[in-house]
Amino acid sequence: MFALRRWWDRHAARAGVASLVIVLAWAMRQSQGAFIYEIYQVLTSPLHPGLTQAERLENAYVLELQQRVIELENQNRSLRENIDYAANQGQVTVAAVIGRGADNWWQQITVNKGTNDGITEGDMVTGPGGLVGRVTSASANTSQVLLITDPVSQMGVKVSRSRALGVVRGNVDGRVVMQFFETTPDVKPGDVIVTSSYSRLFPQGVPVGRIESMDLKKSPAPEAVIQLSSPLSFLEWVTIHPFEAKTDVNAPPAEIADDSSTTP
Repeated sequence: MFALRRWWDRHAARAGVASLVIVLAWAMRQSQGAFIYEIYQVLTSPLHPGLTQAERLENAYVLELQQRVIELENQNRSLRENIDYAANQGQVTVAAVIGRGADNWWQQITVNKGTNDGITEGDMVTGPGGLVGRVTSASANTSQVLLITDPVSQMGVKVSRSRALGVVRGNVDGRVVMQFFETTPDVKPGDVIVTSSYSRLFPQGVPVGRIESMDLKKSPAPEAVIQLSSPLSFLEWVTIHPFEAKTDVNAPPAEIADDSSTTP
């Protein structure tokens, strides 16, 4: 008994530390570290005043819900604008953009309407502000739309103010360029560009855009860069108009006709 008491007097501190380590190790194993984390939070909370973890999580959830509501409101507003526009255009179809490849962003889009909805090849497609392109193929429930920014796309246009005529071609950088028929056209930055009666694929008078810059010394013909009216870079909804073939249009020479890849 005396020997045990002497051992305890000598090793009590070590035994206490060892026991504490064992208890802490067991607690950490059972709680998978949560026990130690809670102790750390209690000890360091005076050094980090502010919101608790629960409050921060709650705020994160609220922020997420707010962002979802904002996105739904924006989508709803965009859809309402297209429906209101379509209501004033007669027999048209509103469609959502459901596909767009990163490697052909400025060439084509896929929409969620097809032959089941009365969509046919050649139908004109517009967006908020003006012309977007035309339907090149349609399946039962989807359609492919060739954008006017595609390099193979071209159409007859005119300057609304001076009636100067020309042809617009797509460009690889997502812009379109107008080539004038006249050597000294009456044009200036800001002039409105619309489709002309020479366009065989689109009705005349459809807004295309405004002149952004010009190069009147360009050879073989003066050119202008056109800022498009419709925001093609972030289209979400479009309006599809039935194709109306022209039968009595005095078409221009073949080299300035619409879309050279399409048979008149």
